Amino acid sequence: MIIRKAYKYRLNTNAETEQLMVQYAGNCRFLWNKALGLNLHRLENKQPILWYQELDWFSKLWKKSNEYEFLKLSPAQTLQQTLKQLDRAFKDAFDKKQPLKKIPTFKKRGVRDRFSFPQGFKLDGKRIFLPKMGWINFRKSREIDGNVKNVTVSRQGKYWFVSIQIELELSEPAHSSTSMIGVDMGVKRLFTLSDGNFEEPINVDFFKDKIKRLQKRLAKKVKFSNNWRKIKEKINRLHTKIANIRHDTLHKLSTVLSNSHAMIVLENLQIKNMTKSAKGDADNHGSMVKQKSGLNRVILEQGWGMFKTFLQYKQHWSGGQVLFVDPKYTSQTCPVCQHKNKLSRKSQSEFECVLCGHEEHADIVGAKNVLGRGHRLLSCGETDISLLCEAGTRQLSDELEPAVA
Repeated sequence: MIIRKAYKYRLNTNAETEQLMVQYAGNCRFLWNKALGLNLHRLENKQPILWYQELDWFSKLWKKSNEYEFLKLSPAQTLQQTLKQLDRAFKDAFDKKQPLKKIPTFKKRGVRDRFSFPQGFKLDGKRIFLPKMGWINFRKSREIDGNVKNVTVSRQGKYWFVSIQIELELSEPAHSSTSMIGVDMGVKRLFTLSDGNFEEPINVDFFKDKIKRLQKRLAKKVKFSNNWRKIKEKINRLHTKIANIRHDTLHKLSTVLSNSHAMIVLENLQIKNMTKSAKGDADNHGSMVKQKSGLNRVILEQGWGMFKTFLQYKQHWSGGQVLFVDPKYTSQTCPVCQHKNKLSRKSQSEFECVLCGHEEHADIVGAKNVLGRGHRLLSCGETDISLLCEAGTRQLSDELEPAVA
C-alpha cells in the first residue's frame, strides 16, 4: 500500500528570506488571478477555456513584456505549479463526480499565501535548500520517513512554514482491535460514543472574547493606518491560535478513536446544507435567523468535517474502516424497540420512548442508533431503516397491547 503524507515545520526566516517569500507568493497569486480572469471571460463569451499548456505559453509571453516582467523574479517552477493547480481546479469544477464542485475564485493578498517546489530542493538535517533562496533552517519536531515528492511554503499569521510531502510504501495493515463503535456528533458535546463516553466541545471562548474587544478597537481606527495594522495583526494571531487548538484537539481525539476501534460508524452529515443561512430572500424572509446563525457558527467552529477526514485516513493507514449511515431520526428512534417519534425527545439531553418507556441521554441514544445502522449496513446492506423501524414498532405494539389492556 502506497500512502502520501506531509510533515509541516515552521521556518526560521529573516527579513531577506521573508521578503523573497512574500514576492514569490504574490507573483503566484497574480498569475492565478490573471489566468482565472482570462478563463472566466472566455466562459462568459461561451468560448472554450484555456488549459495548462496554453496558460503556460501565455505566462512565458507575459514574462517577456515590460508590464509583467516582475514574474521573472520568481522560480519558474512555482509559476508552473500555480497554473497546474488552476488547471486541476477547473477540471474538478466540471467533474460530475465531485460532490463540492465549484468554479475557482480569485485569491486575496494575505489569505493562504503559498508557493510550491516539485524539484530543485534539498534536505539536510534541520535545514532545507529552496531555489533562489538558499539554505533555511526549520524547527524539526519529528523525523521524515519516505521518499520526498515536493515541498510547499506557506504563511500562517506572521510565520512561514514548509510542508514536505512524502510517499511511503507500507504492507497491508491489520487493525489491532476488533471492536465497532458508533459516533454521534453534537453541539453541546463534541461527540458521544455508543458505549456512553463523550467529549466536551472545543472551548475557545477566552480567545473569542479578546477578538471581540480588539474588533471594537479596530472599528475606531483609520483603515490601513499603523495602529489599524497592529490591531489587525493581533486579531489574526488569535484566529491562528484558535485554529491550532482545534487542529490539535481533533488530531488527538481522532488518533485515540482510530487506535481503539477497527470499525467507526458516523452519520453521513451534509455539513454544507446544515450550515446554510436562514435569511431567505426579498420575497421569502427567513425565521429565527439569529438563532440559526449561532448554530451554524458553533457547528463550523467544532470542525466536524475535519474530524471526519482525520478518521478516514487514519483508519485507512491502520487497516480499519469508517462507515457512514443515514442520519435521519437517530435522536428520535428508540434503540430498544425501534419506535420513531419526535415526542420521545423530551429536550436536548432527555430521551424517553413513548412506547416502551426506555430512558437514556439523547446523545447516547443517537450514537446507539448510528451503531445499529452500521451493523445493518454491514450485514445486509440496509440503508433505509424506515421499513425496519415500522416492522419493529408493529411487533412490539402487538406484544405490549395485551399487557396494557
